[in-house]
Formats: sequence, C-alpha cells, structure tokens
Amino acid sequence: MKPSKSLLLFVAFISLALLGAALYLQYGKHMQPCPLCIIQRYAFAALALLCILFAILPQAAARFGAGLATLAALAGAGTAAWHLWVVAHPGTSCGIDPMETALNHIPTAKLMPFLFNADGFCTTPYAPIFGLSIPAWSLIWFLVLALMLGRAAFARR
Repeated sequence: MKPSKSLLLFVAFISLALLGAALYLQYGKHMQPCPLCIIQRYAFAALALLCILFAILPQAAARFGAGLATLAALAGAGTAAWHLWVVAHPGTSCGIDPMETALNHIPTAKLMPFLFNADGFCTTPYAPIFGLSIPAWSLIWFLVLALMLGRAAFARR
C-alpha cells in the first residue's frame, strides 16, 4: 500500500483541526495549557507540517514522509501518556517549573504565544469531554494517526 497524498492531507487536516480544538478549549472554555499540553501541540503541528510538505513533494517521497510523521505521532503519544501519568499522580507536577520557562522562550512561543505559551498546571482538574480527559483524547488521536501513517509507511509494496 503506497501512502497517498490524500492520506497525508487527511492527517494534516485532522492535526490542524485538533490544534483548532485546543485553541477553542483555551480561549472559549478558559482551559490554560500546561507545558505537556504545549509539547503535544508541537507534535500535532509537526504532524501537520510533515504531512503537508510530503504531500507537495513527488509521490516517491510520500512513504518516507509517512514514516517521519509516524515518529512525530509516536512522540506525541509518549507525551500524552506521560501527561496521563502526571494527572493520575497529583504529587508530580509539571506546572511552573524550568520546563515551562524553557518552553515559553522557544522562538515559536515568542512568535505565536497564542498557540505555544504554557500558562497552566498539568494537574489542573478539567471536566472530561465525553468521559475522557484532554490528554486521553490526545493519546487516542496520536495512536490513531500513528497507525494510519505507520500502515502506509511500512506496509509491503
């Protein structure tokens, strides 16, 4: 199965839609993003950028692009899993600490603070959405996208 440009564009669309949902939760529902939320946003942005880039390139590069995007999705899944662990163990914190300070000084955070500025605590208890926490939804989406991309990237010809 060759990864098609339409699959890459679909994954990019889903990733951008999830970033839009994150902005809605931040500005519409006043849920401030924590450092781990911001790292997950970076992973979704990387997924979208990689998929768009490799959808524009010749078809021969699509398989390599799907492989790179799979790695970005797995990195995001790892971050979301760690976020779930932090939420389950309230004694652990990633709130106001050196990690947040460093994240808020990355050039993309300075350029687009509305999207990449961490202001919240990882252990803040927000109401679940359809029964699941926000990091759980992120983990599910990262895994779904990784499976789609991985199947396309690593399937036999």
